[in-house]
Amino acid sequence: MSTLFSLFSNDLAIDLGTANTLVYAKGRGVVVSEPSIVAINKVTNQVEAIGHEAKEMLGRTPPNIAAIRPLKDGAIANFDVAEKMLQHFIRQAHNGKSWIGPRVVIGVPSEITQVERRAVEDSAYRARASEVYLVESEVAAAIGADIPITEPGSNMVVDVGGGTTDIAVISLDGIVYSNSLHVAGNAMDNAVIDYIKQKHNLLIGERTAESVKIEIGSACKLNERLHRDVRGRDLVAGVPKTIRISDKEIREALTDSVAAIVKAVKVALEETPAEVSADFVERGIVLTGGGALLKGFDKLLATETGMPVTIPEDPLASVVLGTGKMLSDFNLLRRVQWQNSLSQAA
Repeated sequence: MSTLFSLFSNDLAIDLGTANTLVYAKGRGVVVSEPSIVAINKVTNQVEAIGHEAKEMLGRTPPNIAAIRPLKDGAIANFDVAEKMLQHFIRQAHNGKSWIGPRVVIGVPSEITQVERRAVEDSAYRARASEVYLVESEVAAAIGADIPITEPGSNMVVDVGGGTTDIAVISLDGIVYSNSLHVAGNAMDNAVIDYIKQKHNLLIGERTAESVKIEIGSACKLNERLHRDVRGRDLVAGVPKTIRISDKEIREALTDSVAAIVKAVKVALEETPAEVSADFVERGIVLTGGGALLKGFDKLLATETGMPVTIPEDPLASVVLGTGKMLSDFNLLRRVQWQNSLSQAA
């Protein structure tokens, strides 16, 4: 079976994320990295754009066009749109050519329900996948970050995505502890929008808030001050306006979101068995996902927990790289799935 699995060059690994979807093709690496957004014509019900093109439309669409995020908090919220998006990305991964239905490995949060898992599977099958394997994204992120999960010893992974922050303690292929927090990148973007609205009476959009967070956002004080011009609509005068904001202001806006994630990590450390938590002193915490790129987040987490914190070379791609490795190692996929089935039964 392992040999048969390895013969299919069209097999794909997918990180189906709330903010971004990444697709890995065996032998070619990451071939798709696009926002999980679909623009739909509400009159004709036709897809106008998907991915980067759809994201460019956020906040700019006419009344008949809706820019939709088919995933919310790590789960499918709009079944039909998710199917269209998956089908588009699978076709894109194959350069627009027809293909034999690919075998697909998809990373999903360990905390999603059986109903949500079934929705992911059904969307993939309806997008013409021949076989679908679901693996826990936290385990996939660990594998993608080159953590030796099959060896004795425990590892903690904190995956800060778009919709959720998934925290897991992994030992011998399985998850010892897991928790999913609905505070992540999107919540941070909304916090920036609310802060600028309340403090400066300026209304900005999601795309602007995200770029501000990426450019000057931070979890702790920076060595040098950063500033950025922000354009939006003055809520008092009702006209376009430009203001200049600092990294200190955005750090203040992100305080509650960052504090909630740190608190959840501390709870995980407290609830982990003593023998397991002892490994963290040496192995530390691995921080992955787009949220890992927030300036100073790793330093703050290390200070608050007393544990060393590392960020993989490409934290955004950790999950898809991990699922990609399973395409060439069916034994690893089988072991991870076996552990997953036991945890689901429990």
